[in-house]
Amino acid sequence: MTPETGRRAPRTGKSWISHWDPEDTAFWNDGGRRTARRNLWASIFSEHIGFSVWSLWSVLVLFMTPQTGFDWSPEQKFLLVSVVSLVGAVLRVPYTLAVPFFGGRNWTIISAAALLLPTLLAVYLIGSPDTPYWVFVVLAATAGLGGGNFSSSMANINFFFPEREKGVALGLNAGGGNIGVATVQLVGLGVIALFTLDGARLVPLFYVPFLLLAIWVAFRHMNNLTGARTDVAAQLAATRDRHFWIMSFLYVGTFGSFIGFGFAFGLLLQNQFGLEPLQAASITFLGPTIGSLVRPVGGRLADRLGGARVTLWNFLAMVAGTAVVVFAINADSLPLFVVAFGVVFVLTGLGNGSTYKMIPSIYAARAQDAVSRGEDPLEAHSYNKRIASSMLGLIGAMGALGGVAINLVFRESFRMTESAAPGFLAFLGFYLVCAAVTWAVYLRRPRAAAPGAADRTDDAVESAQR
Repeated sequence: MTPETGRRAPRTGKSWISHWDPEDTAFWNDGGRRTARRNLWASIFSEHIGFSVWSLWSVLVLFMTPQTGFDWSPEQKFLLVSVVSLVGAVLRVPYTLAVPFFGGRNWTIISAAALLLPTLLAVYLIGSPDTPYWVFVVLAATAGLGGGNFSSSMANINFFFPEREKGVALGLNAGGGNIGVATVQLVGLGVIALFTLDGARLVPLFYVPFLLLAIWVAFRHMNNLTGARTDVAAQLAATRDRHFWIMSFLYVGTFGSFIGFGFAFGLLLQNQFGLEPLQAASITFLGPTIGSLVRPVGGRLADRLGGARVTLWNFLAMVAGTAVVVFAINADSLPLFVVAFGVVFVLTGLGNGSTYKMIPSIYAARAQDAVSRGEDPLEAHSYNKRIASSMLGLIGAMGALGGVAINLVFRESFRMTESAAPGFLAFLGFYLVCAAVTWAVYLRRPRAAAPGAADRTDDAVESAQR
């Protein structure tokens, strides 16, 4: 049977799919699931490489010592990784809109090919310490292209899976990408161990063949969905919805912490505890690794226990973990710091999965609300799914700004006190606020709204709880 009959998904060779309805059980079981999973694994690989390129400079700064010609202060290094993080966050907005315009398969190919530019620039820059600082930062910032891949990948995969499986699918997609932060740190560790600090150029060079492979995998194994369309006017209208801003705020606390800490971990070990590059590199990959691996667990827990419940307890645990980190810094205890910071990384991963699961659930509830008012079910669900996909990307962009803030806070913390402890205290307070917002908006039983109220959010709140 053909895709147009709604019963069988096309084989690999068909780049465009004109019909896609994962909510149709017969369609899903008769080829839809297989096609969706094939696209998911190809997407994970490409996004993984994107995160690795985005995180290149969090590793390369470990090579930037007086021995290699870089007499830079900690503040300069934190600013460098902050700018790279900022570019990645900002690019998530246009990358989200690119999927409907170009198609998920086509944009994955384009975005993977674009990563060759920052990768080759990194090869040049890390061997050119005499480059003026501002030129160095501007050119290194192109690595932010890798950060944009997350939003386009998540927006694309959201279209492929039914609501009941999105928590796991989005968690796998995001977690597989996130672990690229740890992978590049392992590559850096291997290079330092085998070639000392003189082998810095080998880190970005390592990714060139994998970028070419990602392009081929996307070309061979992915599909474009004709139904993956975004209504830009409706998307802009959705940003006026309070849930968009609330979820963006919460995602700053989870993903922003993950990417910010991932970029800063090596610098913290060097500047707070005086570790040598090899010593720092042998530790830094641990946090991002476990944080990435548990992200799908956060999505699955949210599927079973409710996104808001998991998110609330997660933020409270982050408060406790951060308090231990501050104690470890003040006690100058490296082992306790590594263990406590590792726990915080685990919690950022769990929170990433639970908060991201809440987003499509809220908009699915909005679709049900529209149906109950008499709107056409197919149109209501299609419209809200398009909005949810766009929101996944836009909220991802907002969350990534948290990574910028974290590195800027560390920069100021070291500049003013030569310690990261004040920065962690600021994060502890922020996590308390996030926990309070989660409880107040999505768990506290709301007062009964007046019938026919214009701003109806009860369904969205109940869906987030689930």
